[in-house]
Amino acid sequence: MGKSSDQSVGMKALLSRQRGRLALLVLCQIGQTLASLTLPSLSAQVIDGGLADASGRTVLQTGAVMLGAALVQLVLAMGATWLGARVAMQVGHDLRDALFRKVHGLALAEIQVLGVPSLVTRCTNDVQQLQSMLTLILTMILMAPLMGVGGVIMSVSEDAKLSALLLVSVPALAMIIGTLLSRTLPLYAIMQRQIDRLNAILREQITGLRVIRAFVRDQSEQARFAQANTALTDTARQSGRLMTLNMPAVLAVMQLTGVAVVWFAAPRIAVGTLQVGAQVAFLSYIAQIMFSVMMAAMLFAIAPRALVSARRVAQVLETPLSLLTPANPKVLTMPDVRLDLQNATFRYPGAEAAVLSDISFTIGPGEVVGIIGATGSGKSTLLNLIARLRDVTAGRITLGGIDLRELDPETLWRRIGLVPQRAYLFSGTLAETLRFGKADATEGELWDALEIAQAADFVRDLPAGLQTSVAQGGTNFSGGQRQRLAIARALVRRPGLYLFDDSFSALDFGTDARLRVALKASTGPAATIIVGQRVSSLRHADRILVMEAGRISAAGTHDQLLRGSPAYAEIVASQTGNEQAA
Repeated sequence: MGKSSDQSVGMKALLSRQRGRLALLVLCQIGQTLASLTLPSLSAQVIDGGLADASGRTVLQTGAVMLGAALVQLVLAMGATWLGARVAMQVGHDLRDALFRKVHGLALAEIQVLGVPSLVTRCTNDVQQLQSMLTLILTMILMAPLMGVGGVIMSVSEDAKLSALLLVSVPALAMIIGTLLSRTLPLYAIMQRQIDRLNAILREQITGLRVIRAFVRDQSEQARFAQANTALTDTARQSGRLMTLNMPAVLAVMQLTGVAVVWFAAPRIAVGTLQVGAQVAFLSYIAQIMFSVMMAAMLFAIAPRALVSARRVAQVLETPLSLLTPANPKVLTMPDVRLDLQNATFRYPGAEAAVLSDISFTIGPGEVVGIIGATGSGKSTLLNLIARLRDVTAGRITLGGIDLRELDPETLWRRIGLVPQRAYLFSGTLAETLRFGKADATEGELWDALEIAQAADFVRDLPAGLQTSVAQGGTNFSGGQRQRLAIARALVRRPGLYLFDDSFSALDFGTDARLRVALKASTGPAATIIVGQRVSSLRHADRILVMEAGRISAAGTHDQLLRGSPAYAEIVASQTGNEQAA
């Protein structure tokens, strides 16, 4: 078969795209750190060589050098902050783009495993956590090791004996931070899962708002949301309490170290073996060392949650795709091709029994095949296999004699006009919604599709016509209007194969009948597969397939099935009143 079309990238690859900016950023951080490290030494010279000896010239000269160093530090710090923020935002942009592209490449099976609410959280909240951590690292924490190592070197050069205090303070601080980190990391993992849960409940309640109100379940659903919200809040509080100990711990160790420096330095200053300026410089270096540890502590404050987010993002990017693009895809040369299913079988991963078993039939140009059966008989799953939203687990499906798995998925999808069971419309104008099927469709083509779909009349009655705004999901239209607009969207494409998945269920019998007549006259050489529950929608098909428990139990025309298929006859008998009305 071949290679995956997956173009997943990781954080390392995204950072490599910013090599130039990162190199300049590192130079800015090194420069500002060196400038910062020279200031305490210069201040010692002012105190010991200028103020102590009453030398105004020394004070002015050294002060001028200090001012220059401070200005250099300011300019480089501003440059480092700008570069760090720019790189972090670009990496966040690229990471969201990579996730979006990966999610669009996932099959239904992978999406169901990861979960839609979780995917939304990973593409938004988790990426934001990583971007925030990267911003902090590049703008502040990157200079922490430079400042810490440089401070240790400079403090040892000022006074090696006093520097021994660092052998106590730094390990003590590292132990405190390590303890807090070990207890906080599991909490952040729990918190991200709780955000997923909260998103799932909120999405479910917004989508099913009418059902909640119809069954008077407002109170119970509010309680369910409140329970998930409280659990998230409690976890956030627990982790927050632990991480608030970070800064006080750093400050406490820093202040105690300063007290210890003064305690041990005072007797030496009294006897003249240590100068006041050297002590002041040493305290400044101790402060810089502790500041570097403090910045590292800031990283530890956000790193646990960011690491959890990184693992969740990586899980999506590293998820193997089940729908693969062949290394050398074959080309469909015929405009009108034949669809052939040969013992097509499908089993969900881990399922004991197959959902579809040994499905075999052929449909050629201009033919109409209807599929009917009880709920759960596998009709929609069969259409998903034909549209290659899933791959067969046994057998094969060919289009123009070519296995679907040997075609580029986009080539296949361009030949298909799918109207799903749930008519979903994207936000925008009606014209934009219809052009989802064909981006360059003319206004005349849009009206032709609306006429066939029996939607032109109500669209003309709208004040803005084709420029009418469509709410997300098409919720500002009725169910029947949404279905007709979804059908028109597929008709605009003029594909070689139409797949209607119970797409006429919200239509009245008269509209259904007019639509079927218009479809037959307009689809021309295209093959059409109609999945339906109503016999009236299928009775005029060239062939009708009756599905039972994932298998085709009978096939034939309406009259043939009435005589030879008890299951079909039973369906017709249950709808006799409706059939007569049609």
